[in-house]
Formats: sequence, structure tokens, C-alpha cells
Amino acid sequence: KSRVNKDKDVEAVAQQANIVIDGLKKVYFNTVKPMEEQFLFHEFHSSPLGVGDFDAKPSVLLIGQYSTGKTSFIRYILGRDFPGARIGPEPTTDRFMAIQYGDQERVIPGNTAAAQTDRPWTGLQKFGVEFLNRFECSETPSPVLQELTFIDSPGILSGEKQRIQRGYDFVKVARWFAERADKILLLFDAHKLDISDEFKRTIEGIAFAHNKISVVLNKADMIGYQELMRVYGALMWSLGKIVQTPEVARVYVSSFWENAKTEHVFLPLFKQERADLLKDLRLLPKQSTLSKVNEVVKRCRILKVHMCIIGYLRDQMPAFFGKGNKTKELIDNLDQVFVEVQRKHQLAVGDFPDLTIFREKLQDFDMSKFKKMNMTKMNQLEAILSIEIPKLVEIISIEAVGKTANPFDDAEAGLTGVIDDMHDWAISAEIIARAKEVFPTLNPNEQGRAHGGVVKTELEKSGLDVATLRLIWNLSSIDGKGSLDVEEFTVALHLTEIVKSGKPLPQSLPLPLVPPSKRASPIYA
Repeated sequence: KSRVNKDKDVEAVAQQANIVIDGLKKVYFNTVKPMEEQFLFHEFHSSPLGVGDFDAKPSVLLIGQYSTGKTSFIRYILGRDFPGARIGPEPTTDRFMAIQYGDQERVIPGNTAAAQTDRPWTGLQKFGVEFLNRFECSETPSPVLQELTFIDSPGILSGEKQRIQRGYDFVKVARWFAERADKILLLFDAHKLDISDEFKRTIEGIAFAHNKISVVLNKADMIGYQELMRVYGALMWSLGKIVQTPEVARVYVSSFWENAKTEHVFLPLFKQERADLLKDLRLLPKQSTLSKVNEVVKRCRILKVHMCIIGYLRDQMPAFFGKGNKTKELIDNLDQVFVEVQRKHQLAVGDFPDLTIFREKLQDFDMSKFKKMNMTKMNQLEAILSIEIPKLVEIISIEAVGKTANPFDDAEAGLTGVIDDMHDWAISAEIIARAKEVFPTLNPNEQGRAHGGVVKTELEKSGLDVATLRLIWNLSSIDGKGSLDVEEFTVALHLTEIVKSGKPLPQSLPLPLVPPSKRASPIYA
């Protein structure tokens, strides 16, 4: 079902998002990027952002060893094959692949994709032709891809030979994608939990984005319940040794492919885990604008610290003689330099770069040629963080971006998975008939959707309290558009009857209650 025709409320949110994105572009390209270039930020940290990075849809990066089901996962989400997909028990995906929306199916070679400035892949040119020969963009007309982009990565094998033969640094490329991804999924096969050296280095390399990382224990339906418990414990123990963070990554235990088993002692758990993950993915487009704002803020904070460090190092260099000895002294005592800079400028310790990596990169530069600290530029950066960015955030309707508009939220001043067995719609003919009779009186728009405020008035006739009606709305608003179509309204009426009969509401909409027309895709009907 196409999402091109949206309600006016949704269109208003889209307009707000465009205003904010345009504001971010102006801030970055007019002020931030010139500072980054003057203070060599791109040599020490991230490559510069392009227009495509701001206009890009939210992306999901999948990383895992071979045969963990990465490509099958994407095909499961899309509900269809996509050009270039190769699936098998042996290592089949030998390249990075960006799966994007396109009006027709086609595969765009990496060198061509990286040369197009309207795409977010221009920064990949720094990894050279050898990598670009192993990068592709796969376009397909899937409704899901109108909202999300997926990044499929090569399956990681064990052994040093594979790392050498790649022709590019896999960890650095994965880190580049991780910096720009909105969600990172680490996939593990329940049958083999061994973590190769390259996979370990990759996880360590993207650990900076730990807030984006989730873990998928895939093919869980292929082993017994006792073995599954052991596998889950072993996975958490292994990850705990690699990812040194106090927060535990969310682990989704399920099986993400079209032939998942329909009989297992943990089948209800698997279905709920799938629904939880798909719900998280569905929220990404709604949170995309705020995510881009957050990334620019983070970049500005890191730039601020970088400018202070570079300026301090430049001030310590002698004018004429002894530059070599002074350079060595500063590099050897870089930890003390960080402490001094932090105290002098009252900077947050968490904004400082990795000491070892920064020290290694300093070896290649003549510190006497660094830019001196410029307080005017520092004040401009402060103004961006304290004035301009907050103004942009105020434009965004947090309620609309963060969650579906619920008309019952102001009274007190779902996502479903794939149906494994296509049940008939478990709603009585009487309620369906009543919904068809009442719905035309709710003044539906040209797209056949009734505004939330009108539906609110109708549902209040049930006499149920506001908290219950709020939950009913959340369960029945399957498309998440801030309005209901006739099928969603039918679900809402059914749920009101459930409560009036004395039964409790479910925490998530049971699969048999999902209208058959909305069961085609795990994320978007």
C-alpha cells in the first residue's frame, strides 16, 4: 500500500522536517564545514558531510559473519527479492550493498553511486577504487524503501587471509557506515556463535555508536529451548568481553525469513520479538529529523574540542628551532595535553577523541603549521549550539515526530509482524457492518481516512475512560498516520466491545485482528 497520499497533519510534519533539514544544511555548509577544513578535522575524525547525507533516508546497517541471514533478513522485511541479492549457506554476499528505493529494479556500480552528489555515498571515495568495485546500490520499488535504506555487508570469515585479500580496510568502512546509520544490527546464527578476529575488530570499531546497536540472534527456531537458553547466555558473555559499555545491547531472539517454523515451544516469544524489532524499525523514519540534528550537534561538540586541542598544540611550538623535539614531547605527553585543554576550556571529558588514535594520527603532521585558536570562530560554534540548533528543534513537533498523533493524549491536562498462518479476520460480521455504516458519517477525506478528532468523538460514545481509549487508539492505528481508515476503525470498535464485555485489552494487537489487507509487509502494509 503506497504511503504517497498522506494526511494533512503528516504533510505538515514533513514540511517542518524539510525546514529543519534546510536549516541544518545552512549551518553546516556556511559555518561548520569551513572550520572543519581549517582545523583539519577530517584528517582526525569523520569525513565531511555532503548534501546527500542530509537528504538521505534513515539507514539500517547489518553486520555479521557469513550465513547469519543478513540478506534473508532484508528480503523478509521487504517481502520480496531485490536486485543483486545472493543467499546460500556459503559466503554469498562479497560486497557492501545499499538497498534503496527506485522506480525500477536496477543495480548501480559503486564508482557511479559514489560520484553522484545527490546520494549519501560520496564520502566512500576516500576508500579507493578497490573498495568501490566491491560496493553496489540496489534499487527496487518497495514501499518499505520509501522510508528506509538497508546496508548489507559482506559475511565475515575467520582467518587473516580474507582480511588481506579484501583490498580495503573492512573495519574502517564499517565504521564509516556506522557513523551515518540510524540503526546497527549485529546478526548471529544460533548454530554458531564463534566471533572471528575480524568480527571482533569490527564490533570494537563501531562500539562508539553503541546507542544504535542491537543484536539479532537469528534462526532461533532451529534449536531446542534448552540449547537456546545456553546459546543466549554464551552470546551475552561473548559480547560483554568485546563491548565495554554499562548498557546491555537489546537482543532480539527470533527467526527472520519466510520459512520460519510454525511449531516451537518459544513460538509466541519469537513472534513478539519480531514485532518488537519491526516496531523499532518503523519508528526510525519518524525520528530521522531529530537524529540528523543530534548528529550535527555531536559533530559540533567534537569539532569544538578538536579546535581547542589543535590550537593548544600550535601555541606550544617554538618559532624557529627545536620543533622536532617539541613535537615528540607533545605527542608523548598527549594525555597531559588533553587534561590541560579540558581544564582551560572547561570541556566535557566525553567529547575528547581516543588518545591512542589521535596520537597515531599526529605523527603525520607538522604542528607548527596548525591553525591558531580563533575565539571568533569558537564563539560562532557556541552560537550554533546554544541558539541556532535550539531554534531548529523548536520547529519540530515532538509529538508528531516521536510518535503517532493520538487524539486522546491531550484529554488529561503496533506494529505487527508477518502472519505465518493467514487467518481470517477475527472480527464479527456485526461489528464490520456497524463500522461500514458509521464510518461515512466521520467525514473521511479523499484517501478514505477519518481525522483523529472526529474519531475521538465517536469512540467517546462508548463511555470508556480516556486511558482505555488512548490504548485502543494505539492498538488500532496500524498505519500510524494520526487518522483511521475504515479497517482500523473497525478494529477500534471491536476493541471497545472487548473492554465493555469485561475482558482486558492486549498489550499489542493480536495477529488475527490485523486486517488482511495490512498483512503483506512486516513494516508497511
